[in-house]
Amino acid sequence: MPKVFASLLVAGVLLAPSLASAVDGYRVQPGDVLTISVWKERDLQGEILVRPDGGVSFPLAGNVSADGMTTEELTVALAAKLKRFIPDPVVTVSVKQIGGNRVYVLGKVNRPGEFMFNRPVDVMQALALAGGATAFAEVNDIRILRREGGVLRSLSFRYAEVERGKELAQNVLLQSGDTVVVP
Repeated sequence: MPKVFASLLVAGVLLAPSLASAVDGYRVQPGDVLTISVWKERDLQGEILVRPDGGVSFPLAGNVSADGMTTEELTVALAAKLKRFIPDPVVTVSVKQIGGNRVYVLGKVNRPGEFMFNRPVDVMQALALAGGATAFAEVNDIRILRREGGVLRSLSFRYAEVERGKELAQNVLLQSGDTVVVP
């Protein structure tokens, strides 16, 4: 029995980093609602909406860029700004509502539109959310439009290849703001 326990313990230690990254992997997006509080400071608690520019405003800390940060990173950033006013502030940041993770599916699909997601979604899954392609769609000419650093990129997606289990690398995980266009 001790060997089984030791094996489980080793497995738990090896899996712990991947579990932590899965939990801590969410990145704050514009449109999210955060709950921020500072321990023992009643006036420094509240729900904060992440602005379209990715920033948040918090009393005493001022404006802080939160876009793309994990809650842990934002906690550290806020605590650093609050140290000027509060010795050793204990800051807690949690995501109350996910409102920033959205992808768009347009064109010849059964239900085009905007889709919110709270877990990673790839192209095939986004097409499924949109009810699949219509009979008239050119499924081998699908494009994913992605804005990176202000520059719009176009990625190709050939449905038939992925459906047959080939060229699976093109079934990329979508990022917030991506648009899947089905001609």
